[in-house]
Amino acid sequence: MTAKQSTLDTGGGETVADELAESQRAISIAEFFEKNKQMLGFDSGGKALVTAVKEAVDNALDATEEAGILPDIYVSIEEAGDYYRVVIEDNGPGITKEQIPKVFGKLLYGSRFHAREQSRGQQGIGISAAVLYSQLTSGKPARITSKTGSQQTAQQFELTIDTDSNEPDVDLAEETTWERPHGTRIELEMEANMRARTQLHDYMKYTAVVNPHARLEFTEPKAHEKYERATDQLPAETKEIRPHPHGVELGTLLKMLAATESYSLSGFMQEEFTRVGTKTATSVLDAFRDRHFGREMTWRPPAATEEADIAAEVREATSNKGAEATEAFATTIAETIRERERIAHSEIVSIVADAADETGETFGKTFGEAVRENAVAAAWYACTRERTANLYPIVDEATTKRKDDAAVEGLARRLGEKFTESDDTRDRASFDTLTAYVDRAADMTEEHDDETFGETARENIAEAVWQVMVTVPDDPPKVSAVVEDRDTAAQFLEAMRETDILSPPTDCLAPITAELVEQGLRKEYDADFYAAATRDAEVHRGDPFVVEAGIAYGGDIPAEGNAEVLRFANRVPLVYRLGACSTTGVVKRINWRNYGLDQPGGSGMPNGPAVIMIHVASTNVPFTSESKDAVANVPEIEDEIELALREAARELKSHLNEQRSLEKRRRKQNVLVDILPEMAQKLSEVTGRESLNIDDSLARIMNNVLVERTVEDEAVELTVQNHGSSGAAFELTDIVSEDPGDVDGATVVEMDGEWFVKWSVDVGGGEGATITYEVSDDAAFDISIDGVETEKITVNA
Repeated sequence: MTAKQSTLDTGGGETVADELAESQRAISIAEFFEKNKQMLGFDSGGKALVTAVKEAVDNALDATEEAGILPDIYVSIEEAGDYYRVVIEDNGPGITKEQIPKVFGKLLYGSRFHAREQSRGQQGIGISAAVLYSQLTSGKPARITSKTGSQQTAQQFELTIDTDSNEPDVDLAEETTWERPHGTRIELEMEANMRARTQLHDYMKYTAVVNPHARLEFTEPKAHEKYERATDQLPAETKEIRPHPHGVELGTLLKMLAATESYSLSGFMQEEFTRVGTKTATSVLDAFRDRHFGREMTWRPPAATEEADIAAEVREATSNKGAEATEAFATTIAETIRERERIAHSEIVSIVADAADETGETFGKTFGEAVRENAVAAAWYACTRERTANLYPIVDEATTKRKDDAAVEGLARRLGEKFTESDDTRDRASFDTLTAYVDRAADMTEEHDDETFGETARENIAEAVWQVMVTVPDDPPKVSAVVEDRDTAAQFLEAMRETDILSPPTDCLAPITAELVEQGLRKEYDADFYAAATRDAEVHRGDPFVVEAGIAYGGDIPAEGNAEVLRFANRVPLVYRLGACSTTGVVKRINWRNYGLDQPGGSGMPNGPAVIMIHVASTNVPFTSESKDAVANVPEIEDEIELALREAARELKSHLNEQRSLEKRRRKQNVLVDILPEMAQKLSEVTGRESLNIDDSLARIMNNVLVERTVEDEAVELTVQNHGSSGAAFELTDIVSEDPGDVDGATVVEMDGEWFVKWSVDVGGGEGATITYEVSDDAAFDISIDGVETEKITVNA
């Protein structure tokens, strides 16, 4: 059978590879997404509507906030024959005439991709992808109207995207009139359906929750909704930051090194990265030297009485300098070395140089390079003759006490021999080389001394020796040398990652804040209880992020079924792929029964009248796909989500415990209300005395706060008596049908023919307070109390 390879050459000089090459061509990003719409969230007619609205609204919110404008955004979806017409209009700063075609008609065109700061959109794909889907399904161009100021003329464009070139194809460009002083409007017609109506409404509602500063209006064929803003406070302005050393990869680092204008690595780090100053750069370079040059071993200097005396060795190596000068030179070197607990070769070089300069000046002698090199060699020889004695205590300390002394001594001796046999006479070694020394010495010791040194023992020995080695003083390579050597660049990258560096600054983020998270929930959910938590910023691969959580409970929230989970990333609602999102996984793994919610089996979605909200704000949210529907499983982010949820859930637990306590109190009080009148009547009959004040007795038994009003001869007295043991602070308002005049201790406000006597009450346990005023006997009263549970107060007024 003929092998296939033998048929590849047709004999005419043209091969199959040549034929294949003729059909190969570059693919534009627009052409790619034309055939892969599902990657951008346009995988069905229903979801396409949600995605188009989402991308346009996100852009509108970003634009208005960047311009310092409180957002007013209008969204309309209407039927247009066989298609749906989608209109999104905002009051933002508008887009210039030159930029409109590029923003809406070119994929991967935008201003935020390279900016390391929080924003809703970054890739420059979203709105142009909506334009692409619109033209593919309806064949109609997108219509964009934009105005940059009240004194400017509005510009209107109709355009499509040339998918072959990923360039805008403009059908119409003209000036027009528009009543808005500034803003942008986009109109799209697309093949779609309203099967995702629920998700559309959820997206708008959730957007209102997480953007309480925005006013939104939404119209679709069967509904019209308005979401008013809850605050005039715009999100904090963010600032772009430089990359963090812990977040770059090797290819990115090489690119940065090639582009920098710095010559030194220290300058490069301080210029190109955030949180890197002189001190941090020095720490990184020390770690880099350890990898690039290795460390130098340090040895204990010999004592003066030992055979290998330093001064004697130096004297022997120094010639032609005279007895006095030679003795002074040798003695200075020896005494300086002995002051050190341990000494490295580079330190001896420095000591010899200083001694040569000092002695030469004193005696008028010149100690040249040859003399200095001989002295260094002599002193180093004196310090390294007894390597075994130096290494024995280190090896012994790093291994278990059960090891035989002879085996420990043997390993120390063989490890010393590895330094002696090394080509580097300065006893330099990288950590990997040192590990190899230890392994070889241990293997030989096991072979000759029948003592086993396991993996842990070997690691401990290598680490112990490494700790007594010191960083070399050699200058690190220049930027130009590092960029030309990938292995050296990898060593530099490892050194940056190993060094402790302050987390990136967080002014690049604009979290909602716990206060506004709660306001957003209050605005859209009528609940009995709200809690919110904003965590401190953390870092994932050099990108700072903040996690926020909120909980609404009770009230009008449906009690049946699972709790509602709201997911947000950079203030954008995530309404699809709930099960694929890491935030959902975190919610499921928390034992919500510990916090008072029903959760069959202790895992999975909790049940009950609750809304659980999670917001992740980051310069680079790790999504699972280009459609940005779900947050990826990143342990650092998941941990912060769990901590934020638990922080809010603890407040919920306290609230539910309080509610249960109040319910018990309420039941007890109801029983007393039924029993006390009968008891008082019986007691009065038996004793012949006037019947007891039931309210006063009830307040005393329940340790309540008693509020009483007495009216006598046109004098009104309001008395508060705290029968409890702890203090009580609340607002009491007595609504009176006549003007009471000035009231000491309270303020009086007239409204619609009624006078509100407002009294801020603060009474300690067992204490009381009183205010008085005067009105006619015909006056009518009504009392209102805020700030204290009704179960803890008894009103007799």
